[in-house]
Amino acid sequence: MHKRVTLPSPPAPHPGIMHRTTRIKITELNPHLMCALCGGYFIDATTIVECLHSFCKTCIVRYLETNKYCPMCDVQVHKTRPLLSIRSDKTLQDIVYKLVPGLFKDEMKRRRDFYAAYPLTEVPNGSNEDRGEVLEQEKGALNDDEIVSLSIEFYEGVRDREEKKGPLENGDGDKEKVPPLQQTGVRFLRCPAAMTVMHLAKFLRNKMDVPSKYKVEVLYEDEPLKEYYTLMDIAYIYPWRRNVPLPLKYRVQPACRRLTLPTAPTPSEGTNTSGASESSGATTAANGGTSNCLQTSSSTSRGRKMTVNGAPVPPLT
Repeated sequence: MHKRVTLPSPPAPHPGIMHRTTRIKITELNPHLMCALCGGYFIDATTIVECLHSFCKTCIVRYLETNKYCPMCDVQVHKTRPLLSIRSDKTLQDIVYKLVPGLFKDEMKRRRDFYAAYPLTEVPNGSNEDRGEVLEQEKGALNDDEIVSLSIEFYEGVRDREEKKGPLENGDGDKEKVPPLQQTGVRFLRCPAAMTVMHLAKFLRNKMDVPSKYKVEVLYEDEPLKEYYTLMDIAYIYPWRRNVPLPLKYRVQPACRRLTLPTAPTPSEGTNTSGASESSGATTAANGGTSNCLQTSSSTSRGRKMTVNGAPVPPLT
């Protein structure tokens, strides 16, 4: 009979590690972004279905004209027609364009120059990107020093709309509410792409004179944004194209405060500890032990006989 082996569970990560931002160099990611055949970054990334190794499209097509095996792991791509077992990897190519600065812009310029020099050459798919006519702004690629146009407006969620009706219908108008803000509709800003959400929240706080006991939160649609996100991160994470301003929203909520519990004073010499002894005696009695404290209830009437430890006690006068 086989014994069941229980593996120890991994230690829980420190709470601060979950939200810590780690910056790495692009050279550390190069093995995952570069083609093994030409040694450059992926252009039109194409993946072999059998082994999931990726290469540039022109590189792997030229290689498979004379070979039927993967150049990295020697897995057979196809017995007779290896080009049927490769697929374009659009997601990987988008990651490469976003991580490598200037790569998309240089590739589009190279394609425009090629088709300008050979105007009779047919474009394979006929798309604007294949002809090099897609601008970097339309692709959504950003640099740190670029200026991003954004719109900011007050966020009114479902709960906020219900709270507006609630006090009038339920008569709860005296509850503490978030201070009224100057809601002047949509505002437009021009900010550097490296600006963080934390700096934008500070700008809104100073602009609207929000008290320190409230926090300003920035959102994209209905999702709150992390303070360490930059505008470039938001442009890459969310489906935003640069033909319109980056749509952001904000809301003001009461800030959470930490409650500090007072420490119990230590008894010193000359201090009356009768209260402490009485409470300890009551605790002992509550735990099933015996106590010499006289236990009286508010319902005890005057002149009623009471007993302590089985002995009768005269009524109070």
